[in-house]
Amino acid sequence: MTRRLLNAWGGAAALAAALIAHPSAADAALAKSVVLEKNVAYLRVAETGTTLANDISSALDGLEATNPIAGVVLDLRFAKGTTDAGVAPAERLLEEKKLPLAILINTQTAAPAARLAEDLREANTGLVFGASPDNFQPDIRISVSTNEEIAFLKSPYAILNESNMDSEADTNLLPYVDIDHTTEADLVREKIKDGEEVPVSGPGPEEAAPPSKPFIRDPVLAHGVDFIKGLAVLHLSRK
Repeated sequence: MTRRLLNAWGGAAALAAALIAHPSAADAALAKSVVLEKNVAYLRVAETGTTLANDISSALDGLEATNPIAGVVLDLRFAKGTTDAGVAPAERLLEEKKLPLAILINTQTAAPAARLAEDLREANTGLVFGASPDNFQPDIRISVSTNEEIAFLKSPYAILNESNMDSEADTNLLPYVDIDHTTEADLVREKIKDGEEVPVSGPGPEEAAPPSKPFIRDPVLAHGVDFIKGLAVLHLSRK
């Protein structure tokens, strides 16, 4: 009886240790880590907890194992946190990585996450994009409504309709829809009007245009990715 109890206790202890060593996704500091545009690491912070530095390190190691990473977009929009636990280790880690940083914030960024953004900027590690939480001013100001940003977090490639958009939002960008809605029929009509000859038959299957590549419509994220890719091109041109 005693031996069975000890074995049961030992198994429970081992399970508890495993749970502590490998926190669940709900407790993870990062909500998402992925490579964008082939060489930009995107890390979205859920909470500035004590595991933040370890989670960032593990995520970057995984991404760098399969892709050449030119820089990091650190998304602190909606990042939670009530203390600075994990902020200093994460700051040191990102500085040591020596990768260019684009840091994204918004009005919902909690104070500890905003301090992380400010510290990284002061260390000349990267630029800050987005809207201002409290009195902290980003380097590139892009104001987007909360509803729009939530929709873009679900899919940065989404085309937002009027139900997603807030007409009262303070934004310095055009609405996030396709600007050019010209169809092939419109182009044919223009050519006929201009007196140009129009081919009777369309292109064969082998001549069909390839499907268009999806592009990032989240304006804050798009600015951050463009910043990293621009630095990468500049770095290559100096070699």
